[in-house]
Amino acid sequence: MEQHENLSVVLYAKNDLRLEKRPIPEPGPKEVLLKIDSVGICGSDVHYWQTGRIGDFVLKKPMVLGHEAAGTIFRVGSGVRHLKAGDRVAIEPGIPREIDEHCRNGRYNLSPTIFFSATPPDDGNLCQYNTHDASYCYKLPESISFEEGALIEPLSVAIHACRRGGVTIGSKVFILGAGPIGLVNLLVSKSMGASQIVICDLSLKRLEKAKQMGASFTIAVEQTMTPQELGQKVKQTLGGAMPDISIECTGAELCVQGGVFATKSGGVLVLVGLGKPSANIPILDLLVREVDIRGVFRYCNTWPVAIDMLASKRINVKPLITHRFPLEEALEAFETTKKGVGIKVILKCDPSNKNP
Repeated sequence: MEQHENLSVVLYAKNDLRLEKRPIPEPGPKEVLLKIDSVGICGSDVHYWQTGRIGDFVLKKPMVLGHEAAGTIFRVGSGVRHLKAGDRVAIEPGIPREIDEHCRNGRYNLSPTIFFSATPPDDGNLCQYNTHDASYCYKLPESISFEEGALIEPLSVAIHACRRGGVTIGSKVFILGAGPIGLVNLLVSKSMGASQIVICDLSLKRLEKAKQMGASFTIAVEQTMTPQELGQKVKQTLGGAMPDISIECTGAELCVQGGVFATKSGGVLVLVGLGKPSANIPILDLLVREVDIRGVFRYCNTWPVAIDMLASKRINVKPLITHRFPLEEALEAFETTKKGVGIKVILKCDPSNKNP
């Protein structure tokens, strides 16, 4: 193993992101050692870099970033039977540490002691070699690239959000925000049978991308728009109808409020975006019209479905990728993500694999 290096992207403190060589870890009996290939940069990675915290998750010691990853099994632990060296896998970053009531109910994402890659104090996958619980590594068919495998993580957020919202055949869906998470919600809503999908954003460039990816209608939000006006605009756009489900992907207060006003009476507003700890919402409008609000925290039981959807070509995540950087240029990749110039930035961690 001595000839192998393990270049890693480590956040030491707020605004202190470093590239350093770390030792290659040994897999435990139920773990695998992974040779990481592709890792997507998430808004949360940038947020930790810029602020050193997200809510109650505070960076107290150096942490490897990255939780959208795919790679090859390099070695397996003594107790691993379903995977072998050379298998290509997508990595689910959330691993329950104990089988509590949430795990028993199938909602393991809610387990308070869950391990989660690149959430303090747990290290992420933005490195060349890392160990991971074998049960949370999923084999990729040859038809799915490593980059697509890495994008199963954001895609999973959307699968979970659309399940929580109850998107089904004929649903009218309104998506607030056309960043990576808004766009994957567009893809998943469409594949779950939504008949009309409206998406809004401040950025005309992102709305153009949404149109290319199958949005029925786009709404350019202006800074001066009130939430009520946004709700009315959605209604006009749908020819007088209102969406059954609104999926809020920004965390901005205006969008949460607009989501309430836009959603049909008896409909569902799904909150995916993380904003301030508290927000003012039009609670009276919400309750007299029986609009349900449903929170989304990451995902559970999504990787097998996502792999099937990608393999069957029912969902195509490739248009989301706008930039690629070698691992050595990680700092530049983070700057690019921060600027918001593209949609999804991918870091390539395996110098020997030049394929997308």
